[in-house]
Amino acid sequence: MENKATDSSSTSAPGPDDASHRVKAIGLMCAAVMLFSVLDATAKYLVGPSGLPVIEIVWARFLGHVVITFIVLGPLSLPRLISSAKPWHQILRSVLALSATVFNFAAVKYLQLDQTITIFFLTPLLVAGLAGPLLDEWVGWRRLMAILAGFFGVILVTRPGFGGIHWAVLFSLAATVSYALYNISTRYVAAHDSHEVSQFFTPLAGVVLIFPFAVADWHWPADLWSWFLIASLGATGGIGHWLLILAHRHAPAPVLAPFVYVGLISMSILGYAIFGDVPTWWTLAGGAVVVASGLYLFYRER
Repeated sequence: MENKATDSSSTSAPGPDDASHRVKAIGLMCAAVMLFSVLDATAKYLVGPSGLPVIEIVWARFLGHVVITFIVLGPLSLPRLISSAKPWHQILRSVLALSATVFNFAAVKYLQLDQTITIFFLTPLLVAGLAGPLLDEWVGWRRLMAILAGFFGVILVTRPGFGGIHWAVLFSLAATVSYALYNISTRYVAAHDSHEVSQFFTPLAGVVLIFPFAVADWHWPADLWSWFLIASLGATGGIGHWLLILAHRHAPAPVLAPFVYVGLISMSILGYAIFGDVPTWWTLAGGAVVVASGLYLFYRER
């Protein structure tokens, strides 16, 4: 696995095995992003129509993540799971996952899904900018142009200007920065720990740090449907992060980051199906640009 992201105009082209690994990583990344869209839509429903506290939903999401991990790996695997070569980096990564989730769930309480996902699309730019100095994974100019083209598509979705947007966009911005750093830290620990170890550490900060606040502000769900949705948070979040970890074991962070744009499609579908948000022509036009940039990057990785 190469340590530095380069352009294909470089003198040495990636071999067939490297190319197949990257294609696999891109597929895993797309699946993870779609699961995260389901997670956001579920959280918005629970803190909106169901009226449950954000902090309770955050804790339930990470508790479910822990349960899913132990079901898949088994409780007897605990000694192996806590044996991290980079424990402090794993803890920091877990805190970043918690920070991204708290801010994001707070944002979806006040904002529409298309607004939060649009701000979230700043992630590839942040990852591409930070992965160079932090991971020594620099993007070539062609990939950078494709990332910028995808971001231009996001601008088309929202149209220029942010006048009148709710103050909760600050929550989305904080979630985006946290998630970008989480992606970079995931890539870093992937070179030292197995994906099982990373999967185990991901929800720990959320379960431990949020517990007292969740208990203090606990509201019992009113019906079985709400209980089912709460239980599903752990499954969608846990499996999504597992796929994200696997993706970063096969490809550099800047390669995977642009495929967060797949969320524009999945989030638009969920927004219409659940909350009745009809995509505008601006959304469709911007989505076309975003998808085109993603397909170009997919072609470059092949």
